[in-house]
Amino acid sequence: MAVSILPVDQRVIDIDSRRFASVDKALIELITNCDDSYTRQEGRGRSVSGVINIGYERHRNGAFVSVSDQAEGMDFERLKSILTYGGAFSSLSKGETVGRGYFGRGLKQAIYGLGHGWIESIKDGKLSRVDLYRAETGEYLFDDGDGDRAATEKDYKRLMIPEGGSGTKVGIVVENREVSVSQFQSLKESLAENIYLRDIIFRRDIGIVNLNLPKNLREFEKLEYIEPKSEILLGPNEIGDFKYNERPYTFTLTLKRALDEELETKGDRRTNGLLVLSGAAVLDCQFFKYENQLGTEYLFGTVECDGLSQMLADGMAVISDERDGLNMKDLFVQAFSDSVSEMVSNAVKSEQLRLSHVDRAKTSQKTDSLIESVLQKMNRIAFEELGIRVSNGEDEGSRSPIEFTDSFYYRKVGRKFHISLYVDSSKLRRGDVISFKTDIPKTLGIVPALAEIKVSELTEDGTLVFEGRAEEPVRGSIEATVGSYSANCEIVVREEAPHRLESAIKRKPRPKWDMEESTAVFRGYELRNLGNDMDRAVYSREERTILINTEAPTVRLYVDGQGKFTDGARLLLAELLLDVITDEMAHRYIDRRGHSGREDSYRKAKAEMVRKYGVEIHSTLLGK
Repeated sequence: MAVSILPVDQRVIDIDSRRFASVDKALIELITNCDDSYTRQEGRGRSVSGVINIGYERHRNGAFVSVSDQAEGMDFERLKSILTYGGAFSSLSKGETVGRGYFGRGLKQAIYGLGHGWIESIKDGKLSRVDLYRAETGEYLFDDGDGDRAATEKDYKRLMIPEGGSGTKVGIVVENREVSVSQFQSLKESLAENIYLRDIIFRRDIGIVNLNLPKNLREFEKLEYIEPKSEILLGPNEIGDFKYNERPYTFTLTLKRALDEELETKGDRRTNGLLVLSGAAVLDCQFFKYENQLGTEYLFGTVECDGLSQMLADGMAVISDERDGLNMKDLFVQAFSDSVSEMVSNAVKSEQLRLSHVDRAKTSQKTDSLIESVLQKMNRIAFEELGIRVSNGEDEGSRSPIEFTDSFYYRKVGRKFHISLYVDSSKLRRGDVISFKTDIPKTLGIVPALAEIKVSELTEDGTLVFEGRAEEPVRGSIEATVGSYSANCEIVVREEAPHRLESAIKRKPRPKWDMEESTAVFRGYELRNLGNDMDRAVYSREERTILINTEAPTVRLYVDGQGKFTDGARLLLAELLLDVITDEMAHRYIDRRGHSGREDSYRKAKAEMVRKYGVEIHSTLLGK
C-alpha cells in the first residue's frame, strides 16, 4: 500500500475544492469526464454504448454518490498520472479540440470538495484503484494500493461494465457538513435541467438510481430535458462569422422564442439564453451584449463555434479560471460576442417593443448589494446603539454542547473504526446524564457499550470514543441526549468503502458560532404575495425578514411577471425599508425599556428613528 501527498501546494487544493463543495457540481464534472472519454473513442472510429450510470444514496448527515461509464478505462500508470494537479492530461491540454476538462483539476476537486472517495478503472482486463482523502493533520493524500490486478467477474459487475470491456467508476462519500444533501428527485431534476449537461443528455444514455431503495426495486431513471414549446426566430443553424487576428471564423446560431412560458433567467438551470457549444462541450449560457436586458426573458437557443475549442487547444484563456463560462476579457471571445450580439439584435429589439407596455427588467446585482448594506448597518445600530437583542426563542445561533465529531460514518466491512462524541461540560451541570438511543443491528459491534454516563465522569477533553466493526454490509444510527440537547450520527458499512487506516480520516472542525446571524434582527427581504393589496411591506418576526407585498398597487407597478423590481424602484424600496425597519426597531426598543403596549411611545420612537436614520437608508439605496 503506497500513501502519498498530492504533489501540489495544499492551499491551492483548499481553494479549488471549496468551489466544488456541491453534489450537483461534482456530478456534472464526473459526467462531463465520462462524455469526454466516449468522444475520444468516437474520434478513433469506435462504437460506444454511451452509458453513464449515477448512483445516489442519501442519509440524514451525508451521502454516497458514484458515476460510472463503459468508455476508455485507465491502466494503473494512467490512473496515477491524472493525480498530478493541473497536469497536461486532458484532451484540450494535449491540443485536441475535444472535451471540456481543460485544467486537469475537476476530478480531484469533486472528491475533496465533498469529502473523500476513490477511482476504480478496468482496462485490458486489469483493475486499478486509487483512494483520495485527507489526513488527520490536513494534508491531501492518495493511496494507489498495491498496483493493478486481474479484473474478476465481480469487479465487472460492481463497476457495471460488460465483461471483457473497459470503463471507470468514481465513488464519493459526502461528509462535508457545508454540502447540502438533496432529496433524490430534486437531484435528478437539477441534473436534467443543468445547462452544462443539456447537450450531453441528448447524446448519451444517462441514468440515475436511488440506492436507498431495496435492491429488487432499484431502477435507473433516464435523465431527460424537455425544451420549452417555441417558435424559431433565427435558423435553425444560421451561419455567422467574425475575424480575429485577420483570420475568419464561423459559427451557427439558432434562436427561439418560448410560447406562453416564463423562462428561468439565472443560474445553472436557466432556460433562457444562448447555449454556447464547441466541439463536444457546453462552455456557457448567456446573451452576450443583451445579457439581463429587457427583451430576452423569453428567448433561448444555441450558438456553436468550433473556434472556441481550437483556442482552448492552443492554450488561450477563452473560459474563466473558475470554469463557469466564457472569459469575456479575452479578445477572441469579445470578437465572437460582438458578432453574435449583432446577429440577434433585431430579434431582441422586436421583443423589447412587444413587451414595452410592461417593465420587465430585473433588479441588478448592485441593488441587491445596496439592500444588504442597509440591513447590515441597521442590524449593527440595533445591537450596538439601541441594545436590541433577539429573544431566546428567536436565537438560532446558540450551539449545542453535545456533538458527534462526524455525523456520517461510511466505513469498510471487516475494518475497525472509531465514533467520537464531544461534550462541552461547561454548558452542562455535573449531575446531568448522557444517554443513548440506537438503531443498530446485532451484526454491528460497538465497544464499549453505549451506556448512560454522568457529565462529571467525562475526561478533561470531554470526548467519548467508541470502536465499531461489522463483518457484513449494515447501516444504523446513534442518538445521544443530555437534558434538552441531542446529537445524532449515521453509520453505513459497505464492501466498496476505502480500505485505508481509520486514523487517516480528517476530523471536521466544529463550525464556528455565527454571532452576526444570531443577533441580526433583519436577516433579509423577500418579494411575496401577502394576499391583500393594502400592506406594502411588513416584518415577519418568525422569519426575521422584511416582506414586500407584490399585490400592493404601488409595488406592482415596479414588478414584472417574475416578481423582480426594476432599478428605478430603489426610491420605493428605500421608503418601504425605512418604514418597516424603524417600526420594528421602535417596538423592540420600547419593549426592552419596559413600556410594552404604549402606542404613543412607539410613535415617538419611530419618528425619532426616521429622523435619525432616514437619510442614511435613502442615501445607501440611491448609491450616494
